[in-house]
Amino acid sequence: MKITWLGQAGLLFEREGLTLMVDPYLSDSVAKVNPANYRRVPVDERFFDITPDVLLITHDHLDHYDPETAPRFFAKTDKRITVLAPTTAWNKARAHGGVHYYVEMTRHCEWTANGMRITAVKAAHSDPYALGYVLEDLVEDRTYYITGDTLYNSEIFADLPKHLDVVFCPINGVGNNMNAADAARFCRNTGAKIAVPLHFGMFDELDPASLFLFENRVIPVLYREIDLKGEKQ
Repeated sequence: MKITWLGQAGLLFEREGLTLMVDPYLSDSVAKVNPANYRRVPVDERFFDITPDVLLITHDHLDHYDPETAPRFFAKTDKRITVLAPTTAWNKARAHGGVHYYVEMTRHCEWTANGMRITAVKAAHSDPYALGYVLEDLVEDRTYYITGDTLYNSEIFADLPKHLDVVFCPINGVGNNMNAADAARFCRNTGAKIAVPLHFGMFDELDPASLFLFENRVIPVLYREIDLKGEKQ
């Protein structure tokens, strides 16, 4: 599986037979609401050349369900996209119609597509419909957990499988997200082999290497493949 960091909480999963995109934020829409949160890094327009098989949304905040990014994918007609989203984001997404499937996800719902089983799990965030997702790659036998935006909440662990290969989590500590210390503790308690910090560097100057002290961490580089097989940082 090739996994690319799109910035903020955005991820792109690619293998033969599957292209799955999570929370793409490829605009500067947040700055229109809060100028302090202007985009520190340019948009890489090449990602709009991709039509994902699955578009996965964790919650209805601008940097996750982006009203300037998502419609550019919904406007595509070369492939039917399966859009999985919690209630408020689902209502906004399905209003775009087109050829795509729009699936409302709630906690414990499962959807299997292209050899990937996706399970919605609890998230503790200011959006009451926010979700995390467990992704079971049935082809490569790997399990990934995307926390979505969340605070540390012990109830989350009951939703998770016993075996996790990789967890992706926020570390910025604002907007009802875990800070780096709580994120590291959270990742240890998931039992995941590897943790990848997200939600830094878009609206801030946070240094994950000095803040996120998880033993087996891989710090992503914007718009590049995340090296989950190489040396941990």
